[in-house]
Amino acid sequence: MTTTSDPQAPTLRPDAVGFLDTFVIGLAATSPAYSLAAVLGPIVALVGVHAPGVLLASFVPMLLIAGAFAALNRVDPDCGTTFSWVTRALGPWAGWIGGWAIAMTGVLVLGSLAEVGVRFTLLAAGLDGWADSTPVVMGLSVLLVVVMAAVCVRGTELSARLQNGLIVAQTVALAVFAVVALVRGLRGTSPLGGLTPQWSWLDPFGSGGAALSGGLLLGVFAYWGWESAVNLTEETRDPQRAPGRAGIWSTVALLGTYLGVATAVLAFAGTGWLAGNADEEEAVFALLSTRVLGGWDWVVLLAVATSAIASTQTTIIPASRTGLSMARRAALPRRFAAVSPVHRTPDVSTWWVAGIGVAWYVGVGLVSENALYDSITGLSLLIALYYALTGLACAVYFRRRLFSSVRDLLVLGVGPLAGAAMLGWLLVLSVRDLADAENSYTGQAWLGVGPPLVIGVGVMAAGVVLMLWWRQRDARFWQERASAYPG
Repeated sequence: MTTTSDPQAPTLRPDAVGFLDTFVIGLAATSPAYSLAAVLGPIVALVGVHAPGVLLASFVPMLLIAGAFAALNRVDPDCGTTFSWVTRALGPWAGWIGGWAIAMTGVLVLGSLAEVGVRFTLLAAGLDGWADSTPVVMGLSVLLVVVMAAVCVRGTELSARLQNGLIVAQTVALAVFAVVALVRGLRGTSPLGGLTPQWSWLDPFGSGGAALSGGLLLGVFAYWGWESAVNLTEETRDPQRAPGRAGIWSTVALLGTYLGVATAVLAFAGTGWLAGNADEEEAVFALLSTRVLGGWDWVVLLAVATSAIASTQTTIIPASRTGLSMARRAALPRRFAAVSPVHRTPDVSTWWVAGIGVAWYVGVGLVSENALYDSITGLSLLIALYYALTGLACAVYFRRRLFSSVRDLLVLGVGPLAGAAMLGWLLVLSVRDLADAENSYTGQAWLGVGPPLVIGVGVMAAGVVLMLWWRQRDARFWQERASAYPG
């Protein structure tokens, strides 16, 4: 394989962070408290008490794909992750699309994460009037994106220190909420009745196939983001092993968090209240916090706020470093490969990600808040696509090693392919479900189908157009050839 990297160009700062830092960043990038607040109500509405089981089932493809990330990172520790690996295994066309999908997921969700962080911070501070003001929330959200981008540019070490503080605040707040909710549910002191936890709740098939597929789509979104740990591979000590391990352990930590909180919430609130408030999205926790903690409800609001703020920053990491990796190999304009000589971070691509994310958030938000929510829903298409591509690339990349041992066959072949197949299936289901306008926030069809599908497909179509245009300008990247691992 050939690349167009300039050996004289500044590089990202090596050994800037360690395993624990990348683990925290991978965990924070999923925004656990916000993700739970957003998906728990809708999942319960679909599958009832089997919500913990659906979250458990959603973990399986994530773990398999995390294993593929770890395996590929060991042989190619490139900050572009999916872009670099898919290019090597499947060729430049598939690699470019994978890179585009990663970058655009960050752009589409960045402003919305900042808005949740701002809104819940205001609610925790008792400033409900400000939280209900669109100009105030939008202005503060834009400011938060700019601040988080500046932190990313200032240095990965600073980013890690900030994330360490935010994850502690988020974890403690979630733990307090879950313990109190579970205890009150078991004691029968919940004003909502509650339920006694059962092992059968862990059965994802108890609610039927149709409900399960819808729940899995939501569950995959809840786990999305852990790969931010692997995007830091060029800045991590022990770059060939630590980032991949951090990604795997992030998914495991998420599983424990999600099962614990989901069980506690069901024990306290039961299914009726959660299903009845499913359309409130992340506000479910805001509504539930007072009932669980009384005057200490700010603890839960703080958990969601710190979760979203942390994810606002960590979401910039994979998009900016993917842009850097693509530009180094002439898949994007060279200026995106710029690295700050002082801070040793991808400053140009970071500010571009922040700028486009703000433009999307403000532009779509001014048109319709529901359209903004629909754009987030459309993320499921891009997420499933690049995760599935990574799993497929792992099996193809290591194809010469698959039958050298049972472990290689399972870890490098069967596991990644199974994860890719599951996500491919979910991708098809996403297209089917998002085609129905009734499943959207706007409730109105665009071009005869649901707005989330139009947005998701439109983003990918824009990527194809951009790819073809850039290939006409500079075809060097497309001269690369797919190559299997030689070992």
